[in-house]
Amino acid sequence: MVPSGVTPPLIEFIDVSIARQREHLLSRVSLTVAQGAVHVIVGPNGAGKTTLLTAALGLIPFEGRILAHWRGDGRIGYVPQAFAVDPSLPVTVEDFLALTRQRRPVCFGVSRAARARIASLLRDVGLDGLEHRPLSVLSGGELRRVLLANALDPLPELLVLDEPASGLDEGGVGQLEDLVRTLKGSGCTVLMVSHDLEQVRRLADRVTVLDRVVVTEGPAAETLARHDVAALLPSGRRQ
Repeated sequence: MVPSGVTPPLIEFIDVSIARQREHLLSRVSLTVAQGAVHVIVGPNGAGKTTLLTAALGLIPFEGRILAHWRGDGRIGYVPQAFAVDPSLPVTVEDFLALTRQRRPVCFGVSRAARARIASLLRDVGLDGLEHRPLSVLSGGELRRVLLANALDPLPELLVLDEPASGLDEGGVGQLEDLVRTLKGSGCTVLMVSHDLEQVRRLADRVTVLDRVVVTEGPAAETLARHDVAALLPSGRRQ
């Protein structure tokens, strides 16, 4: 319960536990994600980071409680860590983004309004001019940017990013970080998983170190300073 007069967090995880075939993936995880903050979850491979995100999205069952205190319509944007594209489907970037931006089926063409909106979104993520590129031939970094463009429209109240910088070049990483800062300035809350500690230092307001349980949590600078987070991360990803 949030005391009267106190601004509630956007998301509360309360004693969240998840098991699969008797293996405990998460055990009594409790943390809060503040309104309008960039909250980053770090930890080793197999720590349950993606599992926690998918539980928050309602995609898998869990024990415990996950509470949301929406200020607006509760819209969520999501960029997953992996996204499979069937190479046999002749779907372009524009076709994919038009699926949720017009009422008529894409097979009947993309509307002028949807086409203009898609072009603007692609410019925002550094992919202008790729509207007619088949989705199946995109690089991993390009596909991730398309998914980010899709997640940003309409503007979400909560943006969930699972390793969003994976596959991006240096310019793409910088553009991603600028977007996150802009979204925060617009009041969007960002919940993100990252292995890049330098990126975490640049972006995060708050950090949770997860290894199936909450190892430590707090303001980013303090948390990274008092705990050897790098020792938990995969080799080559500590930076």
